[in-house]
Order: sequence, then structure tokens, then C-alpha cells
Amino acid sequence: MKISQPITAILFSSAFIFSCKEKKDDQVDAPQKICITDSMERIIRIDSATTSNIESELKLSGEISFSDSKVVKVFSFSSGKVMKVKVSQGDKVSKGQVLAVIKSVEVAGNYSDLSTSGNDVTIAKRQLDNEESLYKNGIASEREYLEAKENYTKALTSVQKLKEQININGGGHTTAGGTYVITAPMAGYVVEKKISEGAFIRNDNSENMFTIGDISDVWVYANVYETDIAKVKEGYKAAVTTLAYPDKVFTGVIDKVSQVLDPETKVMKIRVKLKNDNLQLKPEMFANIAVINKEGQQAINIPAASIISENGNNYVVVYHSKCDLKVQQVELLKISGDKAYLKSGLQIGEKVISANQILLFRALTEK
Repeated sequence: MKISQPITAILFSSAFIFSCKEKKDDQVDAPQKICITDSMERIIRIDSATTSNIESELKLSGEISFSDSKVVKVFSFSSGKVMKVKVSQGDKVSKGQVLAVIKSVEVAGNYSDLSTSGNDVTIAKRQLDNEESLYKNGIASEREYLEAKENYTKALTSVQKLKEQININGGGHTTAGGTYVITAPMAGYVVEKKISEGAFIRNDNSENMFTIGDISDVWVYANVYETDIAKVKEGYKAAVTTLAYPDKVFTGVIDKVSQVLDPETKVMKIRVKLKNDNLQLKPEMFANIAVINKEGQQAINIPAASIISENGNNYVVVYHSKCDLKVQQVELLKISGDKAYLKSGLQIGEKVISANQILLFRALTEK
């Protein structure tokens, strides 16, 4: 990248950089010395050259999805007509909040059967008490007493079965009139809504009505081509950007790497886990992923911002003191993220200016 210096910046730099020279009456002009003023010292940054493992960056594209471990699909308890829908897709809901109200013939039938079975229990209990009394007084046979006891047990079983069925079909959220309400099983957001008022839910319907998801954590799925498989592993860091927030970088970790390739596309899936505290990331957003891993090779590195590219060469401004500065040509090995790795040009510990250094570079290279 070639960095050019605007004319206004060059003029402005005179307020921050001064040159001095010593001249005697019988001497020609001495070489100028460039110094950093107190004003300029506040707008520059000084960094040291260090050595570390070379970081490699792999660019991938993917899509944001909600975490399966924090998603619940809500199904209908039985067939019926949708009377009310209380939420819309994207709404935030709390646990137990009403999502929809359903009118069901099945639920009404269950309550009717329960009422009938309750009467059967009362009759069977009365008969059992009567037969027990007769049996104890030697009037009824043991067989008659046992039959009455069995009938009573069957009546109780029938009632219990109907209560369990009602409980499955909404429990305390149902009424004898056949109305039952669908409530949110967890707090989160309505990420999917598949019903509307007036719709009828059939017995053979296998689709969920709602999907409730907690998106405080999200997943990013990305495709990795066969040539790049060795560059991704579980635990590697990943920097994620989106079209919605191009200047914001979300940092996550690869927490799952598929062990098989898609037979048609020949790509391998990886999954990146991201914190989504501000809920900026939405499911199905497009994402760019930069996977960062460290190679075994080490090299001297400096901030990438300190590099000045000019006429096909790369330079840095080396800082020794306020009045001891020099331009040094460096040979780049690679740039990864915010780091520049060098083949040559600097020693470990040397200091470079990595902010507003272009002003000093221009002053130092003036003819």
C-alpha cells in the first residue's frame, strides 16, 4: 500500500517538527537535525520490535446461526383453531409468557370424558363399599367383592389416564371449554413463527408453531476448502465481521470442526462460538471470518501501521530519542492482522513510530 502525504498535512507538520542547524561564519550549512516537539509527541505512538510465532490468517465466509443448545421449538398440544397469536417474530419473551390461544375439540372432549370417568369412580366406590360390607357379613361372596374392587381400580385408572392426557395437552393452561394457551418454555426471542390467527392445526401436523432462542451466544458456520483444512483446528481464534457492522470485529473461538467433507461441494464445516452481549448479531446474517493460527516459525514483528510503502519499498521511522530519528528500509515477510513480520531491517528491541510517522518520514527524506 502506497501512503501519500497531503499538502495540508505537510504544512501542518511544521508546527510539530523543527529542524536545527549549526552554522559558523566560515562554514557551509550543516546537515539538518529533525526533532520531535512536545506537541507532536502527544500524537505519535512508539512501539518496540519483538519476536513471536508468525500468525497466519485464513479468510472464510459464513453465516450466523443461533445456538442449538439454547433453542426450543414449540409444538401444538392437539388439533384446534388458532384464536389469538400474542407475539411476532423477533419479539423478546419471558418464560411462561403466552404465545398463542387455541380452541380445541380434543381438549373439550378430554374434560368431558374426565367428568364422566369421575362419575364412574363415584359409582364404583359406592359399589365397592357395599360389596365389602356384604362380604364381611358373609352375605356376598369373595368373588363379588374382588370384582367390585377391580371395577373401582379400573375407574381410577381411567381418570388418571385422562388427567395425564390433559396435563400433556397443556395442564393448567387448559379449560373445560376446550381452550388452551401456548406459553414460552424459556426466555429469549421469537426467532421463528409459523402460525397466524384463524389457522387450523391438524392432528397430523408435525411442524412447530414457534421457535424460541436465546441469542446471547451465537454460532457462525463457515466452509473450509480441502486445501485449507490443516489451517483450522478447535481452539483457534477467529475474528468475525458483518455487513451490518463492517467496522466492528467480534472475536470468537472455533469450537467444532467437522470430520467429513460435503460430498457435493467438497468443503468442510467449522463452527465459531461468539458472545453476543449487545444482541447485535442476528441469525442468518452473512459473516466474514478470519481464522488466526500461529505457525511454528518465529520472526521479528512490529505493528503493521508503522510500515510506510513508497515506490515499491517498505520503510519505518526508527526512534532513538526525540532528536535521533532515522528512516530504515525493511523487508517484509508477511502482514497478518495488525502485525507485520520482517525478514530483515530491524533488531529485537528497536523502537519504531507507528502513528503519524508519515510526517517524520517526509521531513527526514526531504532533499
